[in-house]
This record gives sequence, C-alpha cells and structure tokens, in this order.
Amino acid sequence: MSNRRFEVPCTVEIEQTPDFLYAHVSHDIPIGPGDRVLVHGAPSHVPFGERVTLQTTATIIRANAFGRFWAHVSGLLSLLELYDVGFEPEEAV
Repeated sequence: MSNRRFEVPCTVEIEQTPDFLYAHVSHDIPIGPGDRVLVHGAPSHVPFGERVTLQTTATIIRANAFGRFWAHVSGLLSLLELYDVGFEPEEAV
C-alpha cells in the first residue's frame, strides 16, 4: 500500500507578540497518526510584534498501515517515558 498525497486549501496564522508566540494551520481534512502535512508558501519568519494570516495550499501525505502503527506505538512509548521520569523516588542528600 503506497502513500497517498493530495493538496488542500488551508489557512495559516502566525503571531509573534509579547503576549503570544504560535503558528496554526487550519484545513477541512482529518489528519491521522503518521500523516504528514507540508504547507506551501508560509513565511519562515514573522517580525516581532506582528500577526500574519494567509490563505495557501498544503500537501497531505497519508501514512500507510505500518506508518500509522509505528506512530501509535512510538506515542505510547513516549508517554511511558514521562511516567518513568515523573515518579522516580527522591534521592537522599
């Protein structure tokens, strides 16, 4: 089973102000584990104090069955690592 790729319209919002620092991409296609999204034409830099919103396109690359499985398993393993770090007993000083 090969990857499927297709383009969709999307909205990119980037803000770098004293109150916020974020970048969001919105589109109408659901994204699953292991899927990749490549946004075309988004700026790589926004000057401090500015907010940019633009309409562009994105290429969505669907993961195959193994890619979805691997994304799910690696996510669970990462979560278990957080438990391991969070519940270690304190060392005596």
